[in-house]
Amino acid sequence: MLPFGLMVGGGFDFSQRCTSRSYADEKTASGDYKYTNRLAKERSPYLQQHAHNPVDWYPWGQEAFEKARKENKPIFLSIGYSTCHWCHVMERESFSDPEIARLINDNFVPVKVDREERPDIDAIYMNFIQATTGSGGWPMTVFLTPGLKPFFGGTYFPPEEKDDMPGMKTLLPKVHDVWLKDQANILSSADRVTAMLKQATSPAPDAAQPIGPAVLAQACGKLKVDFDKQHAGFGTAPKFPCPARLNFLLHEQHRAADPAALDMALRTLRAMADGGIHDQLGGGFHRYSTDARWFLPHFEKMLYDQAQLANSYLDAYQITHEAIYADTARDILDYVLRDMTGPDGEFYSAEDADSAVDPKEPDKKAEGAFYVWTADQIRAAIGQPAAAFSFRYGVLEGGNVDRDPRNEFAKKNVLWIAHSIDETAAKFGKTRPETERLLADARAKLVAVRSRRPRPLRDDKTLVSWNGLMVSAFARAGPILGDDRYLRQAIQSAAFIQDRLLDDKTKTLSRRWRDGHGEVDGLLEDYAFYVQGLLDLYESSLDIRWLTLALDVQKTQDQLFWDPAGGGYFSTTGNDASLLLRIKDAEDNAEPSGNSIAALNLLRLSQMTDDRDLRTKAEQTIRAFGPLIERAPTAVPQMLVAVDFSLSNPMQIVLAGKIDGPDTRAMLKAAYGHYLPNRIILLADGGEGQRFLASRVPSIAELKMIDGRATAYVCEHFACQLPTNDLRKFESMLSSGVTTKPPP
Repeated sequence: MLPFGLMVGGGFDFSQRCTSRSYADEKTASGDYKYTNRLAKERSPYLQQHAHNPVDWYPWGQEAFEKARKENKPIFLSIGYSTCHWCHVMERESFSDPEIARLINDNFVPVKVDREERPDIDAIYMNFIQATTGSGGWPMTVFLTPGLKPFFGGTYFPPEEKDDMPGMKTLLPKVHDVWLKDQANILSSADRVTAMLKQATSPAPDAAQPIGPAVLAQACGKLKVDFDKQHAGFGTAPKFPCPARLNFLLHEQHRAADPAALDMALRTLRAMADGGIHDQLGGGFHRYSTDARWFLPHFEKMLYDQAQLANSYLDAYQITHEAIYADTARDILDYVLRDMTGPDGEFYSAEDADSAVDPKEPDKKAEGAFYVWTADQIRAAIGQPAAAFSFRYGVLEGGNVDRDPRNEFAKKNVLWIAHSIDETAAKFGKTRPETERLLADARAKLVAVRSRRPRPLRDDKTLVSWNGLMVSAFARAGPILGDDRYLRQAIQSAAFIQDRLLDDKTKTLSRRWRDGHGEVDGLLEDYAFYVQGLLDLYESSLDIRWLTLALDVQKTQDQLFWDPAGGGYFSTTGNDASLLLRIKDAEDNAEPSGNSIAALNLLRLSQMTDDRDLRTKAEQTIRAFGPLIERAPTAVPQMLVAVDFSLSNPMQIVLAGKIDGPDTRAMLKAAYGHYLPNRIILLADGGEGQRFLASRVPSIAELKMIDGRATAYVCEHFACQLPTNDLRKFESMLSSGVTTKPPP
């Protein structure tokens, strides 16, 4: 398929440390940067990281495209993100090297893209890389024709040939030479590849039958085969959290009363909570584990992981009412509140894996430097309790990283739960409460010491899609954990998006906010994830404005992204002529797909408003991906959650009462005390909210409080059981639809 034989990048060690100095940091005697390119005017933190490279970078746009066409040069496209470890490596090794920069500038038009701001661009060329190399990742390097069609690429390339990977100093002249000598063949090959990509990424309209429950059992069976019985999770190293899979398994244990599904999900959540992938001091979760036992993480922290995992732990707590799940959810949410939340309630995107080892040498950075400890450092920080702390958290005198081929973590310790509280108490002859106090005091001292270390870079851009996921987690956490702080945060964050990034007239979204500006047209995932957040916020706050806003945003989503011919939603509007493909995707990866979340949103909205057109759209969305669901159900676990909802008879809980009434809130808390994945909650408030709902579901107009007290109506298809204002009776009605034990 490729017009010349070159090995692509890849196969690198995730634990490699990067300590070399960046030429981009060099300044002249006057204090100015030695180099400055067009990226200095961009607001993306990732693009700004390359603003002082000697590479003459362009942002994605017509200026670069016109230059490529006018000078008949290929485009050198580099895609990454601000907290990407290997992006930093390539920036320091290659993009800061004047010799490599000259090879790029003289023979190509260099273009930089932030994949988090522009996942639409990234998806197109990632499909190409995966199709032609069998793998993908970031940084991504792709050579394009002036018409933006890809003809060669890979991921990370070192400056010199290394480990069977071609070096940039060899690769760049080779590509340039082939372009000059065999351009016709390259253009022809690029045309063919692009045509194949269009066919592969735009599924044809399908007349498949509706998806039935058999596919849910099939998917669960495949996950049982893939389950790591020793360490939990799925597959081998590197091991990712895969919250969409956990979400599906919890749904499946509810639908099929399958104890194995529940066991897989709970064991994985416990193993992650105990592992080094979980920041045992500061809270939150790192991106993934480089080993199979959740011990040695890749240390970056992403907002979308915090949001999805918080919801997974909240679900587990609803099912089991075991403290470990509630505590871990709080730990995640409190980390986000402390370190990832802006002054107006907006959520930031990520924290880097790399940070300076020594504050006196800020340019020398290493992965995990902020998080790891020597035994001496722990003793110096906490004194005599260090022995008990080290026993609890697996600290060893010579370091506890047993697989360290590049000597990255010599004598360093990654904190993990090596022994239980009771084991620690018994070991040191103390009571459990004494041990808990000792460990809490030790953690506080270490947090104080760690806070004085150079912090990892924080990517402070706000993305609607990831904020929508986080709104969902905070909204649900409020009533589940009984903490109004979380609900207030969800309200503030949802309002931030509404006020700053949603056009009040058109109801269209901008995707990104930074430095006081909203930019980049919203994508499907922005609309779908925000609608989900609004629905969760309505059900937890009972404020009708969030439901009406969700309907408005859903309507705009339908107008911009719906595929009337084949069903389902495209990822983009189709208005950007620079995009070669208009992709329609349902695979759930680190983030759920926009189509998976959209299908469930439509089902929930159809239940809330009795709108059959919305249900039809949901069914068409599911059927659009029928062949993929049948062929590879574990690739679409979040879509299977929508399938499960579509096959159920959802419980409709209507509370008649005052929105802020203590009795109403008590009933709402009771509803959230049960794991009821296929249910909706509505409020008949006797005012504006009830009138809005009754305009769509007339029977709601008749639902009222009894004897002036909040009253619950539990219904299916708006056919309700006898109402009750007795909290115990309401609990009993809820328990009748629950397959696991009720709360204590």
